[in-house]
Amino acid sequence: MQPIIYDVAVSADGFIAGRDADVSAFPHIGPIVDDYVARLGTYAVALMGRATYEFGYAFGLKPGANPYPHLRSVVVSKTLDLPAGAEVEVWRDLFGLADLRETATGPIYLCGGGALAGAIANAGHLTEMRLKRAPAVLGGGTPLFSGLTAPLALTPTDQTDYGNNLLFQSFGIS
Repeated sequence: MQPIIYDVAVSADGFIAGRDADVSAFPHIGPIVDDYVARLGTYAVALMGRATYEFGYAFGLKPGANPYPHLRSVVVSKTLDLPAGAEVEVWRDLFGLADLRETATGPIYLCGGGALAGAIANAGHLTEMRLKRAPAVLGGGTPLFSGLTAPLALTPTDQTDYGNNLLFQSFGIS
């Protein structure tokens, strides 16, 4: 069974994006980003919510296009409609999650957002969290998790200090 790994940048106050999906507080270049890009090559599936998928539209992603062409990409949304021949799958719910974990050819990359992360954690399928921690307080926006019904037990598995108060932390989830 493949793990589902939440690999995301987060502010000191727990937001993966600021108000209006602002991600300017997070690094976009440098060693922490290089390591993230290298990790992308280890995943087989990208799993994301509607808002995370549509975030790509502001950067030229066309509706239906795959933001991670080397990965099977799944968008979980009750409302997203994409054109025929879309390169991504749209799931209306999480009923296929156990089957996805059984059939995926490698780890599953949960790239956002907070509501989807909460739903997957509540369903007991979130196995690891990889945080790229930025020294910023956003004061609002998209939380790392929303809708959690119980606390998550975390086991630290890795930590790298990139300097400039940038920190990578990895946790197992049980």
